[in-house]
Amino acid sequence: MFMAYASYEEKAKEIRSNILKLVYEGNCGHTGGSLSETDLMVALYYDVMTYRVEEPDWPLRDRFVLSKGHSVECLYCILADIGFISQEELKTYGKFNTRLIGHPNNKINGIEVNSGALGHGLPVAVGMALALKKDKLASRVFALLGDGELAEGSNWEAAMAAANYKLDNLYVIVDRNRLQISGNTEDVMKLEPLAEKWRSFGFEVKEINGHNFKEIIQATLPAPYLKPHVIIANTIKGKGVDFMENQAKWHHGVPTDEEMVKAIECLKEGNAHE
Repeated sequence: MFMAYASYEEKAKEIRSNILKLVYEGNCGHTGGSLSETDLMVALYYDVMTYRVEEPDWPLRDRFVLSKGHSVECLYCILADIGFISQEELKTYGKFNTRLIGHPNNKINGIEVNSGALGHGLPVAVGMALALKKDKLASRVFALLGDGELAEGSNWEAAMAAANYKLDNLYVIVDRNRLQISGNTEDVMKLEPLAEKWRSFGFEVKEINGHNFKEIIQATLPAPYLKPHVIIANTIKGKGVDFMENQAKWHHGVPTDEEMVKAIECLKEGNAHE
């Protein structure tokens, strides 16, 4: 599903609007991180990844792991938009007996693994990438991590394994919005120099603007390195809604009636941080 870059921008606005509606109507959700990751996931699902909606278990599909599983709202909105789940089911988010729980649920077509216990997604993605290599399949694995999540040591064990097995079919994307639930990542658990850390673990590293579709898509192009890849995507928490941007309090939060109106207007006008 390939579009011009301007069309990706419009699709991202639509998905962000749907995220806000989902959180508002479900009365729960991780708003800020879902908004920061939206452009990354729009690029993956509408341009980069290969999959078949009508055949969810197609062996040649690319795999996606949302390691920062608490920000599942963006994923649900995209899966509904492309047809893995219905728009009607999307309305059940946050309701009793729903399949659309607060973290990815692999009972839903299009979701590979239950995730969200921070630090678990990358190890699973490494296992997937290794299995694809052993099966001699050309599919790729994309794992989206939160930056605060990188304080979990299991990520670095997985990174060691990925480099050891030369998993060049693995693409780790770090949603580098610099905020976690308890504040700035550099105050909570310093990550910098982050690029050098990944390089020291044997990764090919790219640093990009995580809201620039051209940069995102180009960073995912196959490269002639027998190394796993990491894309450090500099993003803005709460992207697209001016009063949510760069605010740790919107890590998790439900907009009031008044805030909801303002947020939707902000997305329509496109007057938040560029």
